[in-house]
Order: sequence, then C-alpha cells, then structure tokens
Amino acid sequence: METDLQLAQRAALTGAAVALPHFAALADLPREVKKDGSVVTAADRAVESAIRDVLTAARPSDAILGEEEGQTGSAGRRWIIDPIDGTALFVAGDNRWLILIALEEDDEIVAAVAAHPAQGSTFWATRGGGAFEGRVVGGRVVAETPIHVTAGADSVAGSRFAVIPEEWNRELVAPLKELTPALPWPIHPALMIARGDLDLAVQTGGQLWDFATTSLIVEESGGSYSGLDGRRTPGPGASVYARSDALREAALTVIGDSAAARATR
Repeated sequence: METDLQLAQRAALTGAAVALPHFAALADLPREVKKDGSVVTAADRAVESAIRDVLTAARPSDAILGEEEGQTGSAGRRWIIDPIDGTALFVAGDNRWLILIALEEDDEIVAAVAAHPAQGSTFWATRGGGAFEGRVVGGRVVAETPIHVTAGADSVAGSRFAVIPEEWNRELVAPLKELTPALPWPIHPALMIARGDLDLAVQTGGQLWDFATTSLIVEESGGSYSGLDGRRTPGPGASVYARSDALREAALTVIGDSAAARATR
C-alpha cells in the first residue's frame, strides 16, 4: 500500500499532467473573476477534479478541502488542495505557479507536496521526516535531495527577503522593505527559504490551502512559520516564513511596531 506521501506525490503528478496542456494553450483557456477578485480558470477546476479522483479512490473515507470545490466529507483526516496556486501567474504564462497538496490529521499538517510543474521540480515533507526536493522526469520524481535552511544573523536588516504576491498589501511589508530590499523569486519564496536561498518571506494574504503545504515544508527544513498574530498553524490571512524563530519574531515586531505607529497618527 502506498504511503500518504506517495499518494500525495502521485496526485500532484496527475494534476500536473492535466495542468500543463492548459498552460501550453492559454489563448484558448476559459477564465473568470471570482467574488473575491481572484482569477479562476477551467484549468483550476480540472486539476482539482483530477486530484480529488486520485485521493478519493485511494482513501475513500478521508475528507477533502479544495479551493474550487470546497469541502467534501468529514473525518479526522483531511486533504487540502490548491490546484493552481498563483492562477494570475498561470494565465500570464509565468512558470512560477504551483500545485499544493497537504494532509491534515487531527488538526495537524502531517504530509505536504508542492510541485512547480512548468519547471519540472517538486518539494515535499512529512511531519518529523524532514524536507526534500526532486526533479520530475517522465512522470516520475527523481534526484531526491534533502533540503535545509541556512544559518545566519537573526536580524531583518540585511536578510534575504521576498514578498508574495508582490502587488498585495504593500503597506504591510513597507517597514520590512525599509530595512532590506525585496528580492525576486524564481520559485515560491517559502521553498527558497527551505532550500537555503532566502532568509525571510511574507505572504501578504491567502487561505488555509495557500499555507498548509508550504508551512510544513519550511518547518521540516528547520525553518519557522506563523500568521501575523503569531499563530503557528496555517490559516487565512497574511503569514511569515523565516529560517529561524528569532528572525520570524523580529519581522513580526517590525510589522507590529509600524502598525501601532500608524494607528496613533
């Protein structure tokens, strides 16, 4: 019997096989704007449906929560899916979009897979089992490599920092940008922290499915994750990823002090 991680990887590969033909034919891709202002396409729905089919066939008693179809089932085990994380990137022909799949068991994320299908890369983690990256070749994951954050000073100033999405909530990250410039990110900034390429990142908004996967991968690589309120479990709102607890807390202090100063003006 395949493990939960193997199942998540297979589901992500299935989703990638559905998504990539749509990505190669964007001019013909139907799209619309949801009530929250975000873009959704036929690809988002097709990918989620394909992933759900894989998970349901293998684990029929598990619940599933997906961005496009909501929740089905009710159980202590719940799969959390973001079929195309970064749909705006997808429709723009930008290859930084992802497929995110996580397994939550008794309110704790225990397995996670993040795939960059258009780049042929994938990242994964299990609770207590570490974090890894690999390449996708011929529909298989190869070149498995453990990843870990880098060591360094726990100061925001001079840290390698990124913001995702860059165009959201600019006021939130402005005080951090005064201390260190925001760098470009060829892959999701949380994954860059996990592999040692960044020190700090702010995701300026999102829902549970935006953070469930990346939070575990960062933590299992030795890094730190929380919401702006310090909550250590993934959930809606803005979040902070860092290579250490101390750096994450320093970033939260900078953000909090700036918000307090604005409130007294």
